[in-house]
Parts: sequence; structure tokens; C-alpha cells
Amino acid sequence: MTPAARKTTGGARRTSGKPGYEPVPFWAKLPHPMFFKEATSVAVDSKDRVYVFNRGANPVIVLDREGNFLETWGAGRFNRPHGIYIDAKDDLFLTDDLDHTVRKVSRDGTRTHFVLGTSGKPAQWQGGGIFNRPTHTAVSPVTGDIFISDGYGNSRVHRFTAQGRHVKSWGEPGDLPGHFSLPHNLTVLPDGRVVVCDRENFRVQVFNEDGRFVDQWHMHRPMSITSDSAFIYVGEGGAPPVQQGVPNLGQRVVVLDHSGQEVTRFGNKVAGEGFDQFLAPHGIAVDSHGDVYVAEVSFTAYGSTLTPPREVPSLRKWRRVR
Repeated sequence: MTPAARKTTGGARRTSGKPGYEPVPFWAKLPHPMFFKEATSVAVDSKDRVYVFNRGANPVIVLDREGNFLETWGAGRFNRPHGIYIDAKDDLFLTDDLDHTVRKVSRDGTRTHFVLGTSGKPAQWQGGGIFNRPTHTAVSPVTGDIFISDGYGNSRVHRFTAQGRHVKSWGEPGDLPGHFSLPHNLTVLPDGRVVVCDRENFRVQVFNEDGRFVDQWHMHRPMSITSDSAFIYVGEGGAPPVQQGVPNLGQRVVVLDHSGQEVTRFGNKVAGEGFDQFLAPHGIAVDSHGDVYVAEVSFTAYGSTLTPPREVPSLRKWRRVR
């Protein structure tokens, strides 16, 4: 029997037809001496090439489906990589939270289409302006409009046209419907609903494209989210220090259908460096085969606390097996 449904209004449990997933050990094959330091986010293009936005010396690293290294670019161009999204034309949206900008660039990084926000100049803290440490970007498959979660220094979602013109914003600090406590990631479903990881409120919230509240689903500290034509994939963060080591408190990926019903979940019951474990699932993507890629801020969350500090796993692949 699968876990209970996540919708706050209840719902039936799924008992058949759910997908299965298995970890792929040693998937990413980086040439020596390249390393991620930590992979903050991941995205997949139309040819199933995997783009890893990371905080090492090579900010954008591109791999094929088998994990073979293809190319890297972006050295010296980013302040603190946070989110990556690829649209239907294979253009990239790169969210740099300490630069307070989102850059739309070509697939190979050679052309910048436009920059949203003002580099190095944050809006007023929690004032709702554009931006104060934005976190992620998604594009609507219905209208082509751009949605940005904002973020560490704001409690807003901003909507822009495909050309980068601001349309509207919504949200404010709080825990009521339509309020946010760190909107950390978002996705837009095929019907245009905008699903936002309201991380520190332990929920995802669902809106229409105009920002009207539709629903909310309880999750354990949702950090990352993506979707495809069938499912929503949510990476859950771990427990606070007082609960460290307690099993079944986040550090997993939960798969939902588009109504918010839980279909399945994967990941060990506790955090760790094993192939089936997670440390800090900060970014997530899915390819055309249904395989799932998870980027983790594992150096910040764990590796930096070790003596001496060391690189720990920060990119996972889980293969869909049915």
C-alpha cells in the first residue's frame, strides 16, 4: 500500500500502476580534476542533455543521459548559482540569488537574451520588489509567461511575459493561503497551474497564473519541484537539528499526480552518502524517459561541517523502472 495522499482535503490511496525508481551508482563521470563542490540545481533539455548549475569553478556542466561529460562554461560569471530551468526552445534561465538576477541565455551560454533584476542591487528586504535573493524560474506551457520565486529576501512570486515585461506579483510573509515563508522553487503544470514550494511552511501551494490561490498540500520542507505530463516530483529537505537521525522526516523524493495525490516516494528513510540516500535535495529534473535527477546542496548542509571539510555527493540519478 502506498503512503497516504498529500492533499489537505484527503483522497484515495493508490495501490497499482505506480512507477518505480532505482538509484544509478557512479552516474556522473567528470574529468579529473573537475568537481561540483555542490550542485544546486539541474535541468534537462530536449535532447536529454543534463545541465548542472553548481558552485564550483565550472558553474554550468553539461552531461549526457549516461553521465558522460560534454562541456562546461560560465566560469567567473555568477555570484552564487541557485536555480536552472530550460524552456521548450532549450534556452536556459539561470537564477543567481546573491546577484539578485535571472539571466536568460542560449543553450551554450554564448548569448544573453535578457537579464531580469539589477545585478548586485537587491530590492528592499521583504518589500515585494524585484528581486531580493530569487530562487528559481519556470515557464508556463500555456501562455509562455515566466514565473520566478523570490525567495530568501522576499515572500513573492513574480510573473513576466516571455519577453521579460513584468505582469504582476503576489504573496507576502505569513502562513495563510497565499502567504509564503521562503518560496524556494516552483513549476507550472500543463493546465497552467503554478505550484510553489513554500519551504518553511512545510507545504506546496497551488495558484492559477493570475496568482489566485487554488489549493495547498502538506510536504516535509519542500525544497525542489518539477513536473511532466503525468507527475509532480518534489524533493523534501531534512529535519531540524533537534530531530537529526529520526527516520522518515524528509530527505526523499515524493511523486504526486497532478491532483496532489501521492503516487510513490523514493530515498532511504535517513540521510546519508549512500546511493539510495539524500543529504539536501535542492534541485530536481526529469527527462523524457521518466528518469529523475536530483541536485543537492550537500556541501553547505553536510560536507562543510566535517573535519576537515570535504566534497560529498551532490548529484543523483534515479532510473524509472516501470
